[in-house]
Amino acid sequence: MHLVTVKSEEVFQALADPIRLRILRLMSLTGEESCLCELVDTLHEPQYKLSKHLKILKQAGLLTAEKEGRFIYHRLVKQPAYLESIYEAIRALPDPDRIFKNDLKRFRARMCLREDGRCRVGIQTRELATASE
Repeated sequence: MHLVTVKSEEVFQALADPIRLRILRLMSLTGEESCLCELVDTLHEPQYKLSKHLKILKQAGLLTAEKEGRFIYHRLVKQPAYLESIYEAIRALPDPDRIFKNDLKRFRARMCLREDGRCRVGIQTRELATASE
């Protein structure tokens, strides 16, 4: 386990983007880790864009990543304990356009493609798969 130093200004800067909020809300609601291709299929955003957002969230100390074969699995950082208050606030955000609800629905469907609890299929959204090659 790695000790992550969290700077409050970096956390709040990382939260100042709708896509990063979508990533954090999804992960905090499900408690699941996710690889990039699962996020691409869930959020319908290109790989290069999500890679940038994941990097910012990792630098802010909100996500950690672990490589397994060709896949990198991202998960929420749980310590320090006050991060749970931030995740709770993100989960409580209003969703008038049902963006978060649709993300969660797509994520749950995408997770059904896992084999032995791991992603093995890569990006499934055709137009996004070709955009990232």
